[in-house]
Amino acid sequence: GEVVTWGYADCGGDSSAVADRLAAGVTAIYSNESAFAAVKEGGEVVTWGDADYGGDSSAVADRLAAGVTAIYSNGCAFAAVKEGGEVVTWGYAGYGGDSSAVADRLAAGVTAIYSNGFAFAAVKEGGEVVTWGYA
Repeated sequence: GEVVTWGYADCGGDSSAVADRLAAGVTAIYSNESAFAAVKEGGEVVTWGDADYGGDSSAVADRLAAGVTAIYSNGCAFAAVKEGGEVVTWGYAGYGGDSSAVADRLAAGVTAIYSNGFAFAAVKEGGEVVTWGYA
């Protein structure tokens, strides 16, 4: 589908910078306090809104180009699960946008993610739980 946005421009109400990528093929949209992430057919992710909150995913764009099956969010960050259970994160680093401290444990096998306003918890095959975000 096509995405049409409105509202406060700095927090995602203006998607004109990515409008061409939102014109068709969007299957789901996720949000947090000030940004949006859309998943397209094939698992490509398109983001817009406040850059600090995940509206700018350019640092991980290569990992979001295909294969994303679900996105989870908290107040200020996003976590995408890819085919095979790899997790990709972006947004406000202190609230889970930076998962580098647990990246090796999020490389595969994640089956679900849960979040609150400030952190994430991933459940892996076998029941292991991996947490990151505001400590």
